[in-house]
Amino acid sequence: MKFRPLHDRVVLRRLTAEEKTAGGIIIPDTAKEKPMEGEIVAVGPGARNEQGQIVPLEVKAGDRVLFGKWSGTEVKLDGEELLIMKESDIMGIIEGEAAKKKAA
Repeated sequence: MKFRPLHDRVVLRRLTAEEKTAGGIIIPDTAKEKPMEGEIVAVGPGARNEQGQIVPLEVKAGDRVLFGKWSGTEVKLDGEELLIMKESDIMGIIEGEAAKKKAA
């Protein structure tokens, strides 16, 4: 199934949190906080400004982003848990080496 968000909404996938602390202690699933980092899966066309023109979003599919702890609506599409949120709920884009290290 394909899903295309409307207006200034984005669909993102949470990135998995570390399962160990820096000291090597393994964190059980029940004690883990949900990660506030994710990868953009799909973006809407953008919001309309006061003149009625569509203003495109600054994020694009594939961007790694940070978002608020309680942001978005959790949905399940094709068996995968995703989040849908407005672009304004995204705090920023992770760029450069930090994003590459997390991907590896």
